[in-house]
Amino acid sequence: MKKINLEIIVGSFLLAGFISFSWLAVKMGDINLFQPETYPVTARFTSISGLKEGSTIELAGVVVGKVSRIELDTGDYEAVVHMNINKQVELQDDTIASIRTSGIIGDKYIKLSPGGSEIILAAGDVIEETEPSISLEELVSKYIFDSE
Repeated sequence: MKKINLEIIVGSFLLAGFISFSWLAVKMGDINLFQPETYPVTARFTSISGLKEGSTIELAGVVVGKVSRIELDTGDYEAVVHMNINKQVELQDDTIASIRTSGIIGDKYIKLSPGGSEIILAAGDVIEETEPSISLEELVSKYIFDSE
């Protein structure tokens, strides 16, 4: 009888450990099992230095989407950023997309600033107003060399 109780206790600890390990792997791997429905939107930037696929998109400090793909338009030499925005979020056609840095040397993300237009962007539309990422090195060198 004691052996059966011990086996049940050990088995339950193993099961709890496996469930905990699985939960940790899902959370650390940034795997969203229940992703909200999204719609695609694109934006064109002159510079996206540091932005990566999977970077977050924020509106008023709240994550509302992710960067799905980045490609180069060789005709205009601009970066085309494909984004997936949550369906609950309606963006106006005069929304501004800016590339920002979280913290001093943190990851890059896209900050959306809503516009005042009554026209709402649909799936596949393009955000026309964009602000490229700011290069800290260029600002520092400009400040140092232009101050003389």
